[in-house]
Amino acid sequence: MRTPVSSTPWPAPEARHPVRATVAVPGSKSLTNRYLVLAALADGDSRIANPLRSRDADLMIGALSALGAEFSEPEPGVLRVRPAPGPGARALAGQARIECGLAGTVMRFVPPLAAALGRAAAFDGDEQARGRPMGTMLSALRELGVDVDGEALPFALAPAPGGVRGGHLEIDASASSQFVSGLLLAACAFDLGLELAHTGTALPSQPHIDMTLEALADAGVIVSAPRPGRWVVEPGRPRGLEVAVEPDLSNAAAFVAAAIATGGTVDVPLWPCATTQAGDAIRGLAHDFGAQVELSRAGLRVEGPQRLAPIEADLGAVGELTPVVAAVAALADGTSTLRGIGHLRGHETDRLAALAAELQAVGARVEEGPDYLRITGPADRGAVWHTYADHRMVMAGAIVGLRVPGVVIEDPDTVAKTMPDFAARWTKMLEQAPGTAAAERR
Repeated sequence: MRTPVSSTPWPAPEARHPVRATVAVPGSKSLTNRYLVLAALADGDSRIANPLRSRDADLMIGALSALGAEFSEPEPGVLRVRPAPGPGARALAGQARIECGLAGTVMRFVPPLAAALGRAAAFDGDEQARGRPMGTMLSALRELGVDVDGEALPFALAPAPGGVRGGHLEIDASASSQFVSGLLLAACAFDLGLELAHTGTALPSQPHIDMTLEALADAGVIVSAPRPGRWVVEPGRPRGLEVAVEPDLSNAAAFVAAAIATGGTVDVPLWPCATTQAGDAIRGLAHDFGAQVELSRAGLRVEGPQRLAPIEADLGAVGELTPVVAAVAALADGTSTLRGIGHLRGHETDRLAALAAELQAVGARVEEGPDYLRITGPADRGAVWHTYADHRMVMAGAIVGLRVPGVVIEDPDTVAKTMPDFAARWTKMLEQAPGTAAAERR
């Protein structure tokens, strides 16, 4: 389903030479929003450095503010967070109104948090968000004793004033790992904590759950995963955080793809040597496409190949990279198969259908299966690239436009969900002179 256009179309810049650039990227959206939730629950104030400021992060701040958390910016690039009052706080009587936009982390992390705090809350979001899967979370909250009115956005919660008792809970999180993360993040504020079991046969985006477990442990919460698909969170509020957010590696993947697609070189400073971010998988995928990859303490360097090789890849654990990887695959001379991505049909849009439609419009051949895309390139003609209110589709279109003249990206401002200045950063990358990457390390 295409969505109303809210910004002027952007002619995707063509790369007239191999990209040679150093590109710094802002903080991780996934980490930022996990830290914000934990800071709202903490037993003291938190200081978060290098948080991402984007639509998704601002929606999370707005939601947590509605629940009583307080935010300030004592210096540029730093957020100070005063936690929300706990259950029974008289000053916060009445129903909080939560605007989710298209942010999956807001619509899935904040409901169990509101329940844990004993806050009545009404949730709504963008029209397209109303079709995103929410049943698993709302059913889970009902099992935990929360009065829930609705089956998807919009919905309302009327939890007990004393919060949530917790205990044992079973869910099928096959549609989204965010159901697991949302419950785990709030569970430390349940009276009994939570023993959570996943009953489905598949669990997408395992790295995001690993990130949640790591963030909880960093905040002093006792959490364990005794076996696959089962997690235990002990009761006890997080301690106040003092953290710096890693660069967003999924956003960085688009810039890495520019090196792969053009046979150029891109340096990304401060790429972590160890991380739970799913976006780190772009390193291995870049190698599969034929690129040379070097990770050091200074960051990541990727040198693209002279000829792109088609790939076979299971992206089930790192589905958010699919639009970027599919765009690169469409520029390769041959057939690539991307598997394990059926869960992407429930993201900002049906990403499989959207990618199939847009890649075919620019001349690639695409076979769309229930959980795979088979892409035969190279794409070879310009077209309007529709974005479906999906930030990753903007990035995918920009990558295709590097090698295919005449790609015009519809509604580029939808990328503000995670990187409001993406177009400016992309243009600046292409303006760096050939052979003068700013961070040469050889």
